[in-house]
Amino acid sequence: MNKGTVKFFNETKGFGFILEDESEQEHFVHISGLVDEIREGDKVEFELEEGKKGLNAVKVSVL
Repeated sequence: MNKGTVKFFNETKGFGFILEDESEQEHFVHISGLVDEIREGDKVEFELEEGKKGLNAVKVSVL
């Protein structure tokens, strides 16, 4: 599991970005990939899955 911080999340539109701790890369996250509700600044763990435009964070849960 990867760990990171929620950099941005728009609840209305259902998407955002997570900044991965180790690589400092940003990963797209869609509301369909969430296990828990997330907010900006939350520490989370997640898996990466190939999407249409690159890697997406899935199975996102709050630490």
